[in-house]
Amino acid sequence: MTAAGTTGSAGLAWEQRLLDELAKGSDLLPLDVLGQKFVVRWGREVSWQQRVSMNSAWARCISAEGSQLPPLPSEPTPGTRFTVSVTSTSAKHPAATFQLAAGSFEELAENLTSRLTVAAILANAGELTMLHACGVAHPATGAVVALVAKSGTGKTTAASVLARTYGYVTDETVAIAWNGSVIPYPKPLSVKQVADTPKRQASPDEFGLQVAPASPYIQSIVLLNRVQGDLPVAPVLERVPLADAVLTLIPESSSQGEVVDPLQSLCRLIQSVGGVWQVTYSEAADLPAALEPLFRPQSAAYTEWEPAAVPGIRESRTQAGSIHRTAPQDAVYIAGDLLVMLDNQIVRLSGIGPAIWEACAGPVSLVQLTDHVARVHGKPEGYRAAVAGAVEQLVSKSILERAGS
Repeated sequence: MTAAGTTGSAGLAWEQRLLDELAKGSDLLPLDVLGQKFVVRWGREVSWQQRVSMNSAWARCISAEGSQLPPLPSEPTPGTRFTVSVTSTSAKHPAATFQLAAGSFEELAENLTSRLTVAAILANAGELTMLHACGVAHPATGAVVALVAKSGTGKTTAASVLARTYGYVTDETVAIAWNGSVIPYPKPLSVKQVADTPKRQASPDEFGLQVAPASPYIQSIVLLNRVQGDLPVAPVLERVPLADAVLTLIPESSSQGEVVDPLQSLCRLIQSVGGVWQVTYSEAADLPAALEPLFRPQSAAYTEWEPAAVPGIRESRTQAGSIHRTAPQDAVYIAGDLLVMLDNQIVRLSGIGPAIWEACAGPVSLVQLTDHVARVHGKPEGYRAAVAGAVEQLVSKSILERAGS
């Protein structure tokens, strides 16, 4: 058996060192982050106690699969007080090493968590739907509820409360495969301390969080809407309209634009879990009871959607001033509206917008375009000016292009 970058007896010795020294504050820490393998090597100035604390904090992500571990990282660069060197590898990428340095161990530990997360997300780009969310799983069924929210708006607090009853999947990234299975990322909890100081990387065990079940799968997606005020707000669950859900989830996802048919893929996911919910609440302690129904299958959300035809780019002669649509990454119709994705930007077209976009599949003049919109929507007073104004807005958003401009 060999390890990447090592062979024969040297490889066996490297694997044995990882396994033998891990529990006693070794300078080596092998991790599995969203299916990606990392080996962390602490610099000399990181104390034995600090290494032990990190072994504890990352215990649920420690990799014991020696044959798949990446090569030994290089010694951290001397000259700064706290350093770490990390080697990563995956099935798709060759081994790579990066180093971090910081003025305090707490800052180093926080930066390491962020860098490992980003590296794993980039390695999985295009393969997984990755929501910026905390996730907890039913201990008996494996059903996962993903709680989506922006940084600093309650994800870690929600995870620390819910995962005392349910299995702790993650407080950072809920990674969902095409078949609905979820890849756990039970990282340390990043706990706020004094203002303007690094977040403390705390072990899930410190908070009494339950271990995630063996085969978690996505059951529900929930938007966290925490409200603050003098009077507590009883939790309220509401379904989110499909178009609103897509527009909210895209900015709170990682590398969704690299997934094949990113909008269609997200719509299928939302449809598979019965739609997206929003919970409005003020106290995290109220969430376990409020969310309990969402660990069970939900009735289907019947909002219709369909992919919009996106023809390939055609070579053709165009007259100066003619208008045509730019090639989007994806586009879907939802309840009469059209969502168009360019790179990671989404534009929602309502009213006459979808008809304008449809008319511009090939180069058209403004007159031809206006006539098409009139056939679809009629000719109310001022309709020509309205079409011309809408076209200018869509050109400014790069949804449409004008030849010669």
